Amino acid sequence: MAELVYRPVIGLAMTLFKALDLKIDCKGSENVPRTGGAVLVSNHISYLDFIFNGVAALPQKRLVRFMAKDSVFRHKVSGPLMRGMKHIPVDRSKGETAYQHALESLRSGEIVGVFPEATISQSFTLKSFKSGAARMAQEAGVPLVPMAVWGTQRLWTKGHPRNFRRDHLPITMRVGEPIEAPADQYAGAITRRLRGRVQELLDAAQRAYPGEPKGPQDTWWLPAHLGGRAPTPEAVKAAEAG
Repeated sequence: MAELVYRPVIGLAMTLFKALDLKIDCKGSENVPRTGGAVLVSNHISYLDFIFNGVAALPQKRLVRFMAKDSVFRHKVSGPLMRGMKHIPVDRSKGETAYQHALESLRSGEIVGVFPEATISQSFTLKSFKSGAARMAQEAGVPLVPMAVWGTQRLWTKGHPRNFRRDHLPITMRVGEPIEAPADQYAGAITRRLRGRVQELLDAAQRAYPGEPKGPQDTWWLPAHLGGRAPTPEAVKAAEAG
């Protein structure tokens, strides 16, 4: 079936990336399966992560169907685009509906994109992973494909203004080898293994990242353990609890 919306949106996104002169470094795209279903799993540090996750799959000629909160689908602009790209709405009060939708997509040979942290990490470190991605992979009989993005938070993230200036920002992505999800294994154990692999990929992306802060006030996008001004995971939890 022709992708009347997805491919034009990709073209628009690539034109925007070129206009912003983003320096995109993506390695490991060959680990995205060329055929068949898979669950693409990534860290989550920006509102734009799903776009870059999708870009990572393009060399394999694959389109990713992302699970996203249903409010995005109700927006007058993004809603028709999300539905046209066959992404999957998630109403947290009716999570089973989204889960079944994702299973159907996987079983029909689609790649489904999942952010198992559920929300953007404001500390820019990995939060705990929910087990839904592993359970979907087990039930559909498909592999998990881990990946990590870094630098996207400098474009647009929670609690900071958008930066769509031509700042020549680098964006680094790393895609790892597929992880099998046997049905007879405990989903929690698979999730722990998956999170560990995403952490390794995130560490690799951060080591390879060429971008440097422009001054003392430009370290907001660096996590505290790397010398930045981003809040620690503990500070974020305290703020959310308070």
